[in-house]
Amino acid sequence: MNWGELVRSYRIFRFITPYRWYFFFGMVFLVLGSGLFMVFPAAAGEMANAAIGKSKWPLSLASYGLLFLVILVLQGILSYFRTLFFARVSEYGMADLRQELYSKIICQDMAYFESHRIGELTSRLTADVEQLQAAFSVTLAEFIRQIVVLVAGIGIIAWMTPRLALTMLLTFPVIVVASILFGRYVRKLSRERQDALAGANTIVEETLQSFQNVKAFTNELFEIGRYSNSIRDMVLISMRYARTRGVFFIFVITVLFGGLFFILWRGAILVERGEMEVGDLFSFILYTGIIGGAIAGIGNLYTAIAGSVGATERIQAILDRPSEVDLAVSSMTEPVSGTAGQVEFKNVHFSYPSRPDVEVLHDINLQLERGQRVALVGSSGAGKSTIVQLLMRFYEPSAGQVHVEGRPASSYELREYRSRLAIVPQEIILFGGSIRDNIKYGKPKASEEEVREAARQSNSLEFIESFPQGFDTIVGERGMKLSGGQRQRIAIARAILKDPTILILDEATSSLDAESERLVQDALDKLMSKRTSLIIAHRLSTIREADRIYVLQKGRIAECGTHEELVSLEHGVYRRLVELQLDPAE
Repeated sequence: MNWGELVRSYRIFRFITPYRWYFFFGMVFLVLGSGLFMVFPAAAGEMANAAIGKSKWPLSLASYGLLFLVILVLQGILSYFRTLFFARVSEYGMADLRQELYSKIICQDMAYFESHRIGELTSRLTADVEQLQAAFSVTLAEFIRQIVVLVAGIGIIAWMTPRLALTMLLTFPVIVVASILFGRYVRKLSRERQDALAGANTIVEETLQSFQNVKAFTNELFEIGRYSNSIRDMVLISMRYARTRGVFFIFVITVLFGGLFFILWRGAILVERGEMEVGDLFSFILYTGIIGGAIAGIGNLYTAIAGSVGATERIQAILDRPSEVDLAVSSMTEPVSGTAGQVEFKNVHFSYPSRPDVEVLHDINLQLERGQRVALVGSSGAGKSTIVQLLMRFYEPSAGQVHVEGRPASSYELREYRSRLAIVPQEIILFGGSIRDNIKYGKPKASEEEVREAARQSNSLEFIESFPQGFDTIVGERGMKLSGGQRQRIAIARAILKDPTILILDEATSSLDAESERLVQDALDKLMSKRTSLIIAHRLSTIREADRIYVLQKGRIAECGTHEELVSLEHGVYRRLVELQLDPAE
């Protein structure tokens, strides 16, 4: 880890700052427990001296037994509170981190989600945060405890037997340097492993979200193979990670035990010469073993902490990104009198950020007056959905401006702006909760009466009440327990409850049968009443009543007018579309 990486990873500590007193007292109990533990080897050595009548402490053998019992009980109590305090710091701190990380992800713009796969983002919230949580709850505390044990142990043996202590300490710098070198490589492998795990999670997310396609194309074996390959790559990286740590442990253990046996030999010579008591040698051996374990533990824990830095960097990269919306801004601006629901596109050009060299819209000029129904028609790829995305401000125009209610759309705070709009898309994806929850998504604080009224206006009330659980009926993952028409009407109820100024209908009836279309269209008519509506549709029944129709062709507005006006154009694009719909065999 270089200095810059340490500084960046240190910023994660701000999430445990609110719980700093728990961390402080956890550290106090850790230091006290570690210090108390270091009394044990000295007491054991003096007990051995007492057995041969040469103890420096005025205690009997029975008193030594009682002393050990007291040390063990106190050690247990201190360890319990240390664990409790550190657990509170890690659990609450990482909960705060998860919340902020989720908030940051959910507030990103559309371009971010287009460039990042869902499984990768899920892995950041799960695997990376869990790795950090383990570092805060166990690894960091244990690392500090080993440092306390190491420093205290070195101080004690330097005071007891300075000549043997010097011999033992000669191995210390070598192990520290090796720990740093190995730690750098282990951190790199740890980051690669987490990235491989994120890739495997992405495959799981994609297949479970699109399981109907998997089943329809009988690609179970293909997906199993794809996931197996991804897991195999992760295992290969993990084994390299394990081998690297194993080599480090071999080095540490070899050096430590080689030094320990050499020190035992030197200590035996001192005892033989009468320059050292047997009990003191016994205490020194225990302290040497503890110090050796601490050194090995520090190396192991250092590699674990170094591995956590990789997760820290990925998390911090997300937290450092600017958000699309500012959740701190909650002010709402009332629409200017006489312009509520007014929309105007002025000389708009647009290219998607992922394809900046391909212009999708060319010099678009269109207008929606208050309460007007305006339809967009054209072949697939003409730019209809792109206009909707610009109106929703999922993207900003490359050139030109979109004006809403008399001012540039970009001048509004984004949440305030989108609160004026509602969309009923072609593909309705509901949340997996109850029907009530899905309707209330349009207005989370709506009363039960408002929810029922929205269901009634959307022609949903009858089928909802036919279910045994009524509004508490669980719709299943993505609303799969409901039919297409039922999902559409739930989406309309959600839009009714939101009570938008501007309504967007994106092919809202294209995939329905005649009976479902009739019910949905009736609900849409109620929803569009007295609202500015932008309608994308292919079906003639949906658009012929529009106040104005814009015909798009290759990203340009080819024609504009009412249904009657456009049909009267002898070689018009719209007339051709109508003729094809009336006579599909042509």
